Amino acid sequence: MEQEADSVDPRVQRTRRDVVDAATALFLEQGWAAVTHAEVAHRAGYSKATLYAHWPTRLDLVRASVDQMCAAVGHPQSTGDLRHDLIAGLLDFGQDLADGHLVRVFGGLLERAGSDPIVDELRERLYAAGTRSLDSALRSHLRAEDVEPSLALLVGGVLVRAGFQAQPADRPFVEDLVDRVLAAARRDGAR
Repeated sequence: MEQEADSVDPRVQRTRRDVVDAATALFLEQGWAAVTHAEVAHRAGYSKATLYAHWPTRLDLVRASVDQMCAAVGHPQSTGDLRHDLIAGLLDFGQDLADGHLVRVFGGLLERAGSDPIVDELRERLYAAGTRSLDSALRSHLRAEDVEPSLALLVGGVLVRAGFQAQPADRPFVEDLVDRVLAAARRDGAR
């Protein structure tokens, strides 16, 4: 793969970078509907023909954007302390939701869930990338069968708080949520 990237013309690499950057910015700023060949071409400064040559469908542009978002996902440093790591990760997630960008991305993917297997795969990849550190922390401390329900409760709680209730997922809220989920998991037999 490295050798293949080295053999690609630098102009092609620059074009790909510019187009994917533009598509990602549009997706984050304005949502799915804004990611059209015309809008991306305009923002990136290339012709629509150039975009169609490399990204024949709108879904190809969205996939490239999601790939870029997944690659850029950052997580707080793990400390090995489950409660601390969950709180730090959820506060980070809550801040990302409060910024509004993720809400637009999730909204576009959720609205189209079930409409195309590629959309479903992108939604799953974005979720996996975004929850990787939380999942890892839970797996190192809970029984395997408690991980997915706990992760869903934690992420869902923050998503509902920020996305649907339009309230901040602040430290007191996140600490309470984490404590409740961990208490339930431990009551059911956590390691």
